[in-house]
Amino acid sequence: MIELDNVAYSYGGGELLSNVALKLAPGSFHFLTGPSGAGKTTFLKLCYGALVPTAGYVRLFGQDVREMSRDDIAEIRRRVGVVHQDCQFLDHMTMAENVALPLTVSGRDVQGEAENLSELLGWCGLTARANALPPQLSGGERQRAALARAVIMSPDVILADEPTGNIDWEMSQKLLQLLVELNRLGKTVMIATHDLGLIRAAKQHVQARVLRISNRQLQLAGADL
Repeated sequence: MIELDNVAYSYGGGELLSNVALKLAPGSFHFLTGPSGAGKTTFLKLCYGALVPTAGYVRLFGQDVREMSRDDIAEIRRRVGVVHQDCQFLDHMTMAENVALPLTVSGRDVQGEAENLSELLGWCGLTARANALPPQLSGGERQRAALARAVIMSPDVILADEPTGNIDWEMSQKLLQLLVELNRLGKTVMIATHDLGLIRAAKQHVQARVLRISNRQLQLAGADL
């Protein structure tokens, strides 16, 4: 699905990642760890075509990123849901409208998807907050809304960048459970996190691989959890 082959990425004259190789298989679950500034967000951006490697190859669903047009990348992005670290929403739109935004951008009939949207908000525990504006949402509600927006197009892969970084432990567990449920539905999941407690808590729910970025390299940090 997503393959990185001897990938390097340089930024500001220095190499941030070097000789990175990874294949994300269908239905797999990965945690990505490493200290702040190690390159976790950059790695995720390489995985969904937001960045092009300075060396090596990134293939998304069999296509080389270097050979893909802007339209090709946009089409691939419908198959990859991303939960961004900063959870940016349009403050003048309701939470439900923000979640449905990818449907609008892709030209889908939002009204025709109303039932699916309602089910998704219910699954995320957000039904009662559907008409709230983003500034009115708690940190946990914003994170769950970000996840709902990432999966509204029913992607094959979900990439989450520090999704529990600004919420309490109880809400972190709820968000983790939602991601585990998506994985059980066959979705490939990768979570970038510095929270080792979250990784340990996942042990009883899912078989995952733990990867660590250290000294510009991607290393296997542990066997199957």
